[in-house]
Amino acid sequence: MDLQEFRAGLDAWLDEHRPELEPRHGPDVSLDEEMEHLAKVKRLAYDAGWMRWGWPERVGGFGGSSLMRAYLGEALAFRDLIEPGIYSMTEVLAPTMIEFARPELAAEMVPRLLRGDETWCQGFSEPSTGSNLASLACRARREGDGWRVSGQKVWTSLAQFSDRCVLLTRTGAPESGGKGITALFVDMDSPGITVRPIRAMHGRDEFCEVFFDDVRVPFDRTLGEVDGGWAVAMDLLPYERSTSLWHRGAYLRQRLQGLLGSAPEGALDPAALGEVVQMVFAFQARSRRTQYRMARGERLGPETSIDKVMIATTEQAVYDLAADAVPADIAVGDDAGGDRWRTEFLYSRAATIYGGSAEVQRNIIARRLLDLGVDR
Repeated sequence: MDLQEFRAGLDAWLDEHRPELEPRHGPDVSLDEEMEHLAKVKRLAYDAGWMRWGWPERVGGFGGSSLMRAYLGEALAFRDLIEPGIYSMTEVLAPTMIEFARPELAAEMVPRLLRGDETWCQGFSEPSTGSNLASLACRARREGDGWRVSGQKVWTSLAQFSDRCVLLTRTGAPESGGKGITALFVDMDSPGITVRPIRAMHGRDEFCEVFFDDVRVPFDRTLGEVDGGWAVAMDLLPYERSTSLWHRGAYLRQRLQGLLGSAPEGALDPAALGEVVQMVFAFQARSRRTQYRMARGERLGPETSIDKVMIATTEQAVYDLAADAVPADIAVGDDAGGDRWRTEFLYSRAATIYGGSAEVQRNIIARRLLDLGVDR
């Protein structure tokens, strides 16, 4: 199946099945319900075959271009059938498993993630590391035929719902930096793991603290080489800043269209609106190039920091425009529409922080793309 056939078939299927794919919105919709809905959408799409295109056959896929995966997430987000942040964790974590896990482990686990039978999380950030991933301290020590992990992670998205975690641990000396990190694939129901959700200002507790107290992990759950976890992280982060951002761009375009349809007459400043529209389409042009590079098999690298800076500033601009156009909805609106605008506006404040802060991304662009030297 080529991309055009895929798009036409998927669009027809989504139109036909929209009633059962449609989510609820409103202040009474819990994060638990959102997660159940996401699992349902993934299950239906997987069983119909759409979720399997673009993934290798060795992990339950049908093969084909990664552009099929990009379009699936785009179509779901633009039709407002999923929230792209939680949907796109699949695009972040599955490629890393395929690349670094034992083939048998990837073949067993990846289909569960694709179908929505399992949720996975990403254990990178720690309380004392900030944006300096190489300084992480959560330690894994060898014991017999496995590892013992002790330490803490924070800002771990959806950890309370997760069955597995792609976890970065310190296996070298404390001063070994990126050379002493090992990636592990951890079962979240292992004895010694404690998850504490964090309530954020937008009213959701999708971020968590995760504590590891002498948690045993079998050695065959090592991803990549021992002390080679930096390579795993550097492989994962560009995926976090590529296809998943493409999905978010489609969602922002859909929300902008919704604002155009619902804002009171004269509430939108034409100049401000024009600037935001330009930002949305400029990001999509940039991200489209990234999708095609990935589809050609090119290795993504620090240039995806440009995509991250663009989508973060675009997201904040969309919701700043909404705050000017429908301020009462965002401030005190108690219906489904007002609650949604308020929640998303508050969440957008973190867009320049999560997934790598805008300042760090600009440093990467300056140092690694423009050769402007090192930090002083």
